[in-house]
Amino acid sequence: MSVLGFGLSIEPQLWALMFVMVRIGAAFIAAPVFSAVSIPVTVRVTLSGAIGVLVLAAHPVTPPAEIFAFATFLAVASEALVGFALGFILQIAFAAPMIASEVIGSSMGIGFASAIDPQNGRSTPALGQFFSMMLTLLFLSMNGHLVLVEMIVKSYDALPVGASWLTAQQLKDIAFFGGYTFLAGLLLALPVGFLLLCLNLVVGMLSRSAPALNLFAIGLPTSLAVGVVALALAFPAMGDYMMVIVTQGLAATQSLVLG
Repeated sequence: MSVLGFGLSIEPQLWALMFVMVRIGAAFIAAPVFSAVSIPVTVRVTLSGAIGVLVLAAHPVTPPAEIFAFATFLAVASEALVGFALGFILQIAFAAPMIASEVIGSSMGIGFASAIDPQNGRSTPALGQFFSMMLTLLFLSMNGHLVLVEMIVKSYDALPVGASWLTAQQLKDIAFFGGYTFLAGLLLALPVGFLLLCLNLVVGMLSRSAPALNLFAIGLPTSLAVGVVALALAFPAMGDYMMVIVTQGLAATQSLVLG
C-alpha cells in the first residue's frame, strides 16, 4: 500500500523508519553530549537513522497507516514525549555541577568569571564549565552514551508504539528527580564550600576584632587561594561523587523505561 502517494514499494519501510526516528531524535535533542551544539545536525540525524534501522530489525514497529491524520499527530507527539523524557532525565543530572560551581564560585570570588560552554553554546561560569567537562568525560568513560542508546531501544518493549503515553506517576517521578539536582550540587560543593565557610567565619571575626584592617585586600586573595587548594585536595572525592551522579541519572532513565 502506498503511504506517501508515489506508489513506491519502499514507502512503507521509509515511513516506519521516519516514525521510529522521532523518539530517538527527541532523546538526542534533550540528552547531554548528543545535544551539544558542536555536534552537527547531520550527524545526529544520521545516528538516529542508524539506530532506527536496528530498532526496526529488533522490534515489530507498525506506524500509523495515514500520515496526515489526527491519530498520527498524536502518535508522533507521544513518541517525541518519550524521547524528550529519556534525554531530559540525564540533562537534570548534568545540571548538578552548575549548582556546585555557583556555590563554590560565589564563595571563592570568581563567580564573575565566565566562558562559552561547548555543550549549549551559552556563557556559563568557568568553574561550572570545568565541572561539566569532567562529568561528560566520566559519562563517556562509563559508557553512559551506550547505556542511553540501549535504554532507547528497550523503551520500545516497555512503551510500545501506540501506547507510549507517559503516565502521571512517571511524569511525577521525572519532576521529583529534579530535586536530586539540588541535593547532588550541594553535596558536590560540600568539601570546598565548608572550608570556604570556615574561612569566611575567620575573616568575619577579624573584621570585628580589627576594624581598621583592610579585609577587602586580604579576604579575596585568601578566599581564592584557599579555594584553589581545597579544589585540588577535594577533587578525587568530587570525581567519585560525579560518578555517583552519572549512575543515578542512568538509573532514573532505566526506571522510566523498565519500571
